[in-house]
Amino acid sequence: MSAATGSLPTRTVRGLELTELGLGGAQLGNLYREVSDGEAAAGFAAAWGAGVRYFDTAPHYGLGLSERRLGELLRRHPREDYVLSTKVGRLLVPDPDGAGRQDDQGFAVPASTRRVWDFSRDGVRRSVEDSLERLGLDRIDVVYLHDAEDHWAQAVTEGLPALLELREEGLVQGVGAGMNLAGPLTELVREHDVDLVMCAGRYTLLEQADELLEAALERGVGVVAAGVYNSGLLARPRPGPDPTYDYAPAPPALVDRVNALADLCEAHGVTLPEAAVHFPLRHPAVVSVVVGAAGPDQVGDAVDRYRRTIPEDLWDALPTTAPPFHAPTQEPT
Repeated sequence: MSAATGSLPTRTVRGLELTELGLGGAQLGNLYREVSDGEAAAGFAAAWGAGVRYFDTAPHYGLGLSERRLGELLRRHPREDYVLSTKVGRLLVPDPDGAGRQDDQGFAVPASTRRVWDFSRDGVRRSVEDSLERLGLDRIDVVYLHDAEDHWAQAVTEGLPALLELREEGLVQGVGAGMNLAGPLTELVREHDVDLVMCAGRYTLLEQADELLEAALERGVGVVAAGVYNSGLLARPRPGPDPTYDYAPAPPALVDRVNALADLCEAHGVTLPEAAVHFPLRHPAVVSVVVGAAGPDQVGDAVDRYRRTIPEDLWDALPTTAPPFHAPTQEPT
């Protein structure tokens, strides 16, 4: 399936204009499998041709491979035509001991470098400089603190002020944080001057981080919704064999609940993944839904789901207030 050529609606927060559908870059870093340069380029071309103009990446994704690939593809287009975000918190340093090994954090890349947690002021500034070099671009629009929950004190007292300095210097336009947990993001929104937060997997058909969304709305902070398929459980019209939720086997009771949601979707003429893409965009605090995809088929599926019209009465019928089944694990956001 291929994405049709066109443009996508945008939402604006603090001067940043993001398309409602964004492309996540984890797969461009060979998440779980090798992606060829040709497949990556074809997927990007499909996204660009469909009107996607918000792109997200991180040093963590493929030990810099995602940033290098995405930068090469974006350099073919005028810089003012898109919004780009990346993340800080993991510095990449050479690792001679990694020769001959593969990365052990989910990416099919050589372990020639390793990640070092660092949310210090110097670490954040170095990370941004390194990202600019890998991207080959002159600026990054948005920078997120990445998976900072286990380093929260340093991230808030050193890392965030460093990002705010970069914003004041005009080197970035928006700052915030991205993670799988809604609680720290809610604290960040309420107590600090951030522009956007990326929340992965916590505002979906299966669970709603309403406190975060309401705080963001009150403070004028944008929310980028990622992980809308809850790591795969909502990615198909029906759960497949060995379905996963938060990167772990899905409990049978949760699978039953998803099948019930699928029944409702089918009764209204739509599929579960189509509803999953649209659900976060119903909240006015959400400025974009970022979907990870690699080749043109995956990108085309995401665009087609986004462009599907969802009957309004489906939302009235969906039970979307149940709590999560278990705490999220630490996986790529």
